[in-house]
Amino acid sequence: MAGSEINVTATLIWYYYICHREVWLMARQITPDQDNSNLEIGRVIQDQRYAREKKEVDLGGLKVDILKREGGELVIAEVKKSSRFKESARMQLAFYIKSLKTHGVIARGELRFPEEKQKEAVILDEQLEQELDRAEREILRIAYLEQPPRPEKIQWCKRCAYNEFCWT
Repeated sequence: MAGSEINVTATLIWYYYICHREVWLMARQITPDQDNSNLEIGRVIQDQRYAREKKEVDLGGLKVDILKREGGELVIAEVKKSSRFKESARMQLAFYIKSLKTHGVIARGELRFPEEKQKEAVILDEQLEQELDRAEREILRIAYLEQPPRPEKIQWCKRCAYNEFCWT
């Protein structure tokens, strides 16, 4: 990693709230198993749901699932297969909102879990921004470690697309 700069991305934020070892792997562009069924299910849900809304919008390096105007406000939405990783999804969406704010764009967020028929608002407040700042510093610390953090068996390991990196 000597000489290369790592930027904190929404994906790293997502992984940070699940597994720090995944942060290290993803920061080093070691891609997870793309044939993992959970990744495929997530792609299908995103493709098939919310057909009338603008989807997969690239905002200068930020790839938001849905972008719309509602009551004069810009709303960005993140679509997830389930609420199982709700905290990760919430922080990922908060990262998008914060990134837009640094470019002068004010938005609010919506987490959507179509299979569960749930929707949750995400508003970037001072406390959430401070949490993001702390997470970003910690992600960079992890990403620049010489070795990945040791694998820790957690409840998510069984379905993780990086499972083979840790447990084979």
